[in-house]
Amino acid sequence: MRRSETTAGSETARTTELRRRRRSTPFLAAALGAFLLSLPLATPSLADEYDEDSAGHPLRIVAYVLHPVGVAIDYLILRPAHWLVSQEPMKTVFGHED
Repeated sequence: MRRSETTAGSETARTTELRRRRRSTPFLAAALGAFLLSLPLATPSLADEYDEDSAGHPLRIVAYVLHPVGVAIDYLILRPAHWLVSQEPMKTVFGHED
């Protein structure tokens, strides 16, 4: 057997091996991804226990009602006002610092 035939045969075997590896790579990546997703990386969260003493307090009920109002005021009035004051013409007038 000549040397060129041996080299050609090994090149064919090498090419076949590379093709086989290329086909198995997506499968291995998917299997690794599925394995990593199945690991319990975080503990499940638990709800707080119901505290009868503080849950029915009148101020807590008022807080349940007023909290959404405060969030709406924050997003609709205060944040746009802060943005306006942080812009250049107003920044100098109001003394806003970054």
